[in-house]
Amino acid sequence: MESGIRLNKFISESGFCSRREADQLIEDGLVLINGLPPELGARYTPGDVVYADGKRIKGRANAGSQADREYIAYNKPINITCTTESGVAGNIIDAIRYKKRIFPIGRLDKMSEGLILLTSDGDIVNKILRAENTHDKEYLVTVDKPLNNQFIDEMAKGVPILGTKTLPCKINMQGQFMFKIILTEGLNRQIRRMCEYFGYEVTKLKRVRIMNVALGNLKPGEWRKLTATQLADINKAIEHSNGDEKPKGAKLIRRKPKKPSQQERAIKSKNPVAARTMKKKNKPKGRKK
Repeated sequence: MESGIRLNKFISESGFCSRREADQLIEDGLVLINGLPPELGARYTPGDVVYADGKRIKGRANAGSQADREYIAYNKPINITCTTESGVAGNIIDAIRYKKRIFPIGRLDKMSEGLILLTSDGDIVNKILRAENTHDKEYLVTVDKPLNNQFIDEMAKGVPILGTKTLPCKINMQGQFMFKIILTEGLNRQIRRMCEYFGYEVTKLKRVRIMNVALGNLKPGEWRKLTATQLADINKAIEHSNGDEKPKGAKLIRRKPKKPSQQERAIKSKNPVAARTMKKKNKPKGRKK
């Protein structure tokens, strides 16, 4: 039996990012374990020193517990981008200005608005996103020309986009130009592409519910914490999901790899003298008692 836990799980449980994002960091060479770049699938054992994107990753004393995790619902306005990258103008983290490190569960494209969940619990992210779990996401959609029954019927059956066919979905008309749709998958710009297939253009797209969490009376730009009941219901719905697989249709945002430090270059060049010298030079000073 293998010892330790998977490295991506260790990083996600620290609250740094999701497992999927941890895998991407590893693939991009932005993770070091004991000074060396690991391979995907590497494992962490107590005592290992892990850095991700230049930051020391420390495990939580109560890993696996949700007591100290953050879970919030946010009404994303248009022109806000669902990324944690600080260099992106209008990124969701700067928009919320939350006091602790959090990251979005899934995405809403820049010109869409409405409900998105954010958390510091990296282990829960992929469990919610996995299409196999058939978690509902409900949207109100406005289009540029009058709707008809044929459009509604054909959308409900599934639409060929992105080299596949969307899963059957629930859809009903809300007015001459508006419909409500409930999806259980999250292909890139899925609703917009589905409408385009039938010659419609989306003029407004608003997500109003994710699983058991509704947007409610949240105004654009406002957020609230999930209730204990909402979190308990979410945990019950995802209890059989391991969250290790990449969600269907999910896209990873590649970060530009940072240049290796002198210590990293020394280690990679297998120069033990240089490596020891750099380790001594960069060793943090102990606290004064």
